[in-house]
Amino acid sequence: MDVRDMGRRTSRVAVVTVLVGASLVVGADAPALAARRLPVTAFQSAGDPTSLIDRSRAAITTVGVDGVVLRASGASVTAPDRGAERQRRRAHHDQLRAELLVSNYSDAVGDFAEPVAHRLLASAAHRRAVVRALVRDVTRRGWDGISVDLEALAPRDTTGLTAFVRALQRALPRRATLSISISTAASRAGYRRMGYDLRALGRAVDRVMLMAYDQHGPWEDTPGPIGALGWQRKGIAAARHTVPRAKLDLGVAGYGYAWRPHSNDQLSVAQARTRAGSRARFDEASGEWTARLADGSTLWWSDRRSWQLRVKLARTLGLHGLALWVLGRADPLR
Repeated sequence: MDVRDMGRRTSRVAVVTVLVGASLVVGADAPALAARRLPVTAFQSAGDPTSLIDRSRAAITTVGVDGVVLRASGASVTAPDRGAERQRRRAHHDQLRAELLVSNYSDAVGDFAEPVAHRLLASAAHRRAVVRALVRDVTRRGWDGISVDLEALAPRDTTGLTAFVRALQRALPRRATLSISISTAASRAGYRRMGYDLRALGRAVDRVMLMAYDQHGPWEDTPGPIGALGWQRKGIAAARHTVPRAKLDLGVAGYGYAWRPHSNDQLSVAQARTRAGSRARFDEASGEWTARLADGSTLWWSDRRSWQLRVKLARTLGLHGLALWVLGRADPLR
């Protein structure tokens, strides 16, 4: 769900009014609704220390493990390795759910590969084979669900993507959940251009995770927020036309980017904070930190303060919950 390192949670009053879902709730139950803990999925790379799960477990409900990828043919997927299995076991030890993430990330191109996804989505036989493999991982290895992360798609992939997730949902055990991550667009037409039939996808899956980050990044010359609050609101508003808000999770960045005179790179929150030092300032409009350094570098990053603003946004809009990318670079969740 990222560019892979450029290569790989009041006071009580008698009567309170709170916006929950599409309706207004008034009365004694409102404070409890406002303070309810939203479900949180935190993503973890298969090779990262499992201690990262432990340090944030009080704030997490599900660990999404970035564990398998489509093979270049689109007809099969890799198997979860020992690292992925360690993440699953630690999540279960901490009484958390564990979902296995499948993506079309390609080491050969150092990015998400649309042709690889298309070879899967355009072939009924390939879809059946990959569905069988993923269901086998869930039933035999004890995963609690599958998280689909097919990115950089095109309109030609729309029908196949819907068919794939429908088939996967039908084949999964009843206990297992199915989620899909989608890139953010500011309009319904924008989502369609990225290969998403949001109405159909929203009906087919248990959760739609809106990847409301990478608004700006080192692939462009102009620095900017990783995912500004205003941009995120637009993306949510466009998605909510067709996806029930009770199924919609707000994806939040837990990392930063540096634009430098001669090279750009991705940073953990700790790295960005250290590099910025006293030059760091919080941009209220975007809800992120930024810094302009003496060497001409510009930094933007999303940290714990940014996260809390997104928790507030998700509650205000009545969304199902939130998703964090990624534990290995973010502040610990509280």
